[in-house]
Amino acid sequence: MANRIRKTMLTFYVTDEEKEFIKHKMSLMNITNMSAYLRKMAIDGHLIQVDYSQFDKIGEQLTGVSRNINQIAKRINATDTVYAGDMQDIKQKQEEIWQLLKSILSQLP
Repeated sequence: MANRIRKTMLTFYVTDEEKEFIKHKMSLMNITNMSAYLRKMAIDGHLIQVDYSQFDKIGEQLTGVSRNINQIAKRINATDTVYAGDMQDIKQKQEEIWQLLKSILSQLP
């Protein structure tokens, strides 16, 4: 206690509903320490939590494109022929990935 950095205690009252709302917002941010949460909110005024789960979609798309490219590479190695349709498929998948990425980035704060 003698080495305490924060020596001034602030106290305030809330209703039961306000307390539950604060706890709910803490759970949304995955914060369990109310003191730390309230201090952060009082000083900074806001917290931002970025949901990176959208990037899983990009990973799935990249996996699909990788599979297509591997199949095309095997066919080229076996036949020594490059098909225009295969190249068009690769370009289409790449465009889908770019559109998904743009969509995700536009939703970030």
